[in-house]
Amino acid sequence: MLASLPIIQARFSRFPLSRRAVVVLAATCWMAPGPLQAAEPAPNRHPDLKRLSPTEDVWIDLAAKQVVVGGTVCLDKGPIEYFACPQDTKDYESLVAVKASARLVHTGLLAIGLQPGSPVSFDPEYVAATGPVVKVQMRWHTAAADTQVVPAQEWVRDTRSGAAMKERWVFAGSSFWTDPVDGKEYYQADGGDLICLSNFPTAMLDLPIPSTQSNEALLFEAFEGRVPPVGTAVDLLLSKGE
Repeated sequence: MLASLPIIQARFSRFPLSRRAVVVLAATCWMAPGPLQAAEPAPNRHPDLKRLSPTEDVWIDLAAKQVVVGGTVCLDKGPIEYFACPQDTKDYESLVAVKASARLVHTGLLAIGLQPGSPVSFDPEYVAATGPVVKVQMRWHTAAADTQVVPAQEWVRDTRSGAAMKERWVFAGSSFWTDPVDGKEYYQADGGDLICLSNFPTAMLDLPIPSTQSNEALLFEAFEGRVPPVGTAVDLLLSKGE
């Protein structure tokens, strides 16, 4: 899968979204090695949607042209560098940990017709991440079993203004790294950089503004009181932004 993602992008960029394309993409993902490959098959929480892996919580909603990613709130207060990461990577500085590899979420975005741009660059000077805007929404159930859906920005507080974050994410697409020892190719966002709030060249989704990684100058924090309690099951709804 890692070596084939650029090929998949080229192969499918010429065609409109179709059920056949999603099935082919999903089959490619199932054959790919990944951090969750050894996991046991998990219950399918959305049997009405097209699931991209029996062990990862990523679905395609063809009707809504959305990628649905299942996760859990892992932090509800304090400064953050990430909005979401694959579980057991950057959970200690992310609001949400998802049961999915970044590469599979990337594949889902391809399946709904999005093509990545370019990650942030710092050398010789700062150049912001580029790519199509991705709308990120959060869906969860309250203790009273009410379904809530809000923009992901409402869970992030801008430390400069004290208000909810206004910036939108772009599909930068991360990058690949080849291990010189064994020649294996790795999708770098799998290390944790799924949806970032600080700029990283390895980010899959990044903010197209300068956003420092320095702990003493982080621009964003969890919006305490708005983020559901740690342990709350959530869905991230990813779609083309405007």
